[in-house]
Amino acid sequence: MPQPLVPDTDLVVIGGGPAGCAAAVMAASVGLRSVLVEPRALGHTLRRIPALENVLGFSSGPDYADALAADVRRAARCEVLLGASADRLDAADDHVTVHLAGSGRTLTGRFAVVATGVRDARPDEADWITGADPRSAPLWQADAGSLADRTTLVLGADRPLGTLLRGHPEAPLRLVVPYPEADAYKTDEVRDDPRVTLVPVRSLALSARPGGGVLAEATTPDGRTGQRLPAADAVFVNLGCRPSTLPGLRTAPDDGYCPPDRQHPRVLTAGDLRSARAQRIMTATGSGAEAALRAYYATRLDS
Repeated sequence: MPQPLVPDTDLVVIGGGPAGCAAAVMAASVGLRSVLVEPRALGHTLRRIPALENVLGFSSGPDYADALAADVRRAARCEVLLGASADRLDAADDHVTVHLAGSGRTLTGRFAVVATGVRDARPDEADWITGADPRSAPLWQADAGSLADRTTLVLGADRPLGTLLRGHPEAPLRLVVPYPEADAYKTDEVRDDPRVTLVPVRSLALSARPGGGVLAEATTPDGRTGQRLPAADAVFVNLGCRPSTLPGLRTAPDDGYCPPDRQHPRVLTAGDLRSARAQRIMTATGSGAEAALRAYYATRLDS
């Protein structure tokens, strides 16, 4: 008779952001062993957010990232694998197997929490933009000092725009922001900032300006063509995000996200990966903790 598999751990946590860290800490608090897999540093994405206004107890992303990392280090029963990334997840009736990229190593657990989050959307994924360089940097990488007193074209009005402005309230920026009508609700927090020129468009065509820089010509929402935007010295992408999925997850057909209710019973998704809605740090943290508790109660049923 084949021997039953003894998993390496109770819970494999994939992703070291707020959701993954919360899952690991919660798992430890209820006596579950876990292995947390993260290719960079714990709280890596948080470290690019200079100002927070919707997280209890913290006003900056780096401070919150440091606190998360410290909490995970203190968590008993949690092993952290930094510099490792998962490239596939297989789920069976009684365990999950996580395959690590490059090494050929696998981890087995009774359950998996997948909190791989989202990635920056590229300009070639936006059907309203033509001519953009797909290598254009995302806005969160912009150095406010280097943009001072220059005209900067920002493609899209997603949340990093407000973060940049809040983090550098005195910087002399000139930001020209074309955005599709569907994203109008995202402009509310920056609409009154005099450093921003908001331009609703139906479509946008970009071209190189002789001597350097970027030219942009828009089609307005009512169909008028040929609207010239101010010539820009630099262009940054701010188009929102796309889910960072993993082979083995079950995705929603409409947007590619991974809702918890579509997954194998031993696979729990958490954080921004779940859906395009409620992508906030505090909701991610809560969902990670909830996923660990679901695994805990399920292990009690297994016993």
